[in-house]
Amino acid sequence: MKLISEKGVKRLLMITAFSAISALLLIALFIINEGLPFIFKYGLKEFLFSSDWQPHLGKFGIYPMIVASLWVTLGAMLVGAPLGVAGALFLSEYVPKSVMNIIKPTIELLAAIPSVVYGFIGVMVLAPIIRDNFGGPGLSLLAGSIILGIMILPTVISISIDSILAVPRSYREGSLALGATTWQTIHMVTIKASKSGIIASIILGMGRAIGETMAVIMVAGNSVNIPHSPLDSVRTLTANIALEMSYATGLHRQALFATGVILFIVIIILNSIASVAIRKRMVKK
Repeated sequence: MKLISEKGVKRLLMITAFSAISALLLIALFIINEGLPFIFKYGLKEFLFSSDWQPHLGKFGIYPMIVASLWVTLGAMLVGAPLGVAGALFLSEYVPKSVMNIIKPTIELLAAIPSVVYGFIGVMVLAPIIRDNFGGPGLSLLAGSIILGIMILPTVISISIDSILAVPRSYREGSLALGATTWQTIHMVTIKASKSGIIASIILGMGRAIGETMAVIMVAGNSVNIPHSPLDSVRTLTANIALEMSYATGLHRQALFATGVILFIVIIILNSIASVAIRKRMVKK
């Protein structure tokens, strides 16, 4: 009887695991099936590097949105990565463990806040501050970068803390025994030993920033143009899909699915790089 129940649980877990994989595979096949024919028909070079997005005229160049997505993501990493890594180092190395066990779950709760709430705060608080102090419309690349930088903090901090705590205590003790200060130990030993995990956290945060939609729609301004200043309004790839899918038909709809294919490939590449970095850390252990 016990053996039968164990086999049943094993099969149930196997079915659950394969259902998750199958769902991912079906999503990928659906997006590729809808978007890839358009890329072959319209031309990959024209699709990626043309600056004209005028669906009513049959022009589907996503280059301005690619540039905007890259700049917004880069801005988010400039905000979120240093703050996240610094926060992780402070919580894991300077704060008592009892305090860290309270603060870390609290920070992780930030990931549970709906992105529309971040967008609402960006529209009501951040955009007016940018408009009054720096000029421009307020809803801009800068606003999008700051909001996304805050949104990726839980990912960067949580994974970085786990990586730092995984460094053997003997490494720190050996460094301190040789006369190194606490900061020298953190800088020369702890960070280097946990580097692959910290890099993985940053890459996963980057994937989150690239894939974010609702908050970016609300704070970035949604103008289809190549940004020349952080104060310019921009439209990212995800925002373009969300804004136009409800009324798109024909080639326009296929072009939006093709945009999804490009996003899907980029995020798979980023996640693969993060997986390799995490695996490298596990091997070093």
